[in-house]
Amino acid sequence: MAIFFGSRVDAARRLAKALASFRGRNPLVLAIPRGAVELGRVVADELGGEFDIVLVRKLRSPISPELAVGSIDESGWAYVAAHAAAAGADAAYLEQEKQNQLETLRKRRALYTPNRPPIDAKGRVVIVVDDGLATGATMIAALHAARAKQPQLLVCAVPVAAPDSLERVRPYADEMVCLDAPEQFYAVGQFYGDFHQVEDEEVVALLGKPSTGAHHGAIQ
Repeated sequence: MAIFFGSRVDAARRLAKALASFRGRNPLVLAIPRGAVELGRVVADELGGEFDIVLVRKLRSPISPELAVGSIDESGWAYVAAHAAAAGADAAYLEQEKQNQLETLRKRRALYTPNRPPIDAKGRVVIVVDDGLATGATMIAALHAARAKQPQLLVCAVPVAAPDSLERVRPYADEMVCLDAPEQFYAVGQFYGDFHQVEDEEVVALLGKPSTGAHHGAIQ
C-alpha cells in the first residue's frame, strides 16, 4: 500500500523526520519551484537550516507538454532523456525548447530573488527537495546545478518517486532519501490529498520569510 500525504506540508514534516540526522548541521535546503517551495520551506524550518531555490525547467515533449523529455538549469546545462526522440523531440525542437525555458528561468530569477544572489552552497550539506519524482528529469538538472556549487554533501530528498526514476536520479546525489517508491506510479499528484497549483506569489512570500537557520541573515 503506497503512502498517502494530506498535503505538501504533511509530506514535508514526514520527510524532515527522515532527514533528522542533518538537524544541527545548518543544511541548505533547495526547492525546485514552484510545487516544492512550500515543502522545502517546511523541511528547512524543521531542520533548522537555510532555505533557497534551485531554478530548473523541464523540456517539454512537443506531443504532450506534461511529459518531460529532459531538463535545463540556469547555466544552460541540459539533460536530455533517452526517450526524447521517440517523444517527437528532435535536435531542432530541443534547441528551441531550451531557449524558451532559459527565458522562463531568467524571468523567474528576477521575480523570486531580485535583490540577492543565491545562498552560497560551497562546503555545505545541501538537500535538494521536490514533491515527487515522475521522470526525474528536473531533479537531475537541479542536482547538477547544486553540484556545480561544490557542496560538502549533496542529498536528494523526495516524499515519493517512480522506482525507475529513483534509480535514474541516484548517481547525481551522494545520498537519496525517499519515503516511498510504489510500483503503481502514474503521477505525483495521485499520492496527495491537496496538490494545488503553487503560484508565483506564494513562492515569493515563502522566500521572503526569515530563515530559522544558524546564519539568520541569509534570507531577509
